[in-house]
Amino acid sequence: MARRLRPVGVDFIETAPVRLVFSAGTAAPPEAVYRALAEDVTGWPRWFRAVTLARPTHGGAGREVRLMGGVRFQETIMAADPELRYAYRVDETNVPGVHALLEEWRLAPEGAGTRVQWTFAAAGPTPFRLALTAARPGLGHSFRDALRTLDRRLTASPTP
Repeated sequence: MARRLRPVGVDFIETAPVRLVFSAGTAAPPEAVYRALAEDVTGWPRWFRAVTLARPTHGGAGREVRLMGGVRFQETIMAADPELRYAYRVDETNVPGVHALLEEWRLAPEGAGTRVQWTFAAAGPTPFRLALTAARPGLGHSFRDALRTLDRRLTASPTP
């Protein structure tokens, strides 16, 4: 059953009790990475292995996301700054224990490519916070794998 989470603002990214921050570089330029994140929402399952469904809702102001294992999210887009930042808040989920959740993707030019920073900010009771902290290595691996796959897709040479 879906549970409604506490609505938080984009500033929660700095004040959340648990903040997991991951960073990696891509050869793709910021505009291509931003398009994949914010404009091609339905394309997420093609590069982020954990995502089984992603679709825009509310005329693009929200998203519905499903993950492997049956996890579901209803989200609100909190920031969509082309080539710089994409952030969304989870409004409803079937994940137990979580009280608030916000994710932010920051993009910065790095040579001809992009430095991507993903911040996972959450609040919940102590058992949830401990479990999320323990999941850090797996989340980091998932992020790096997704970014490698996305980069390959964005920088692949078109076939004649």
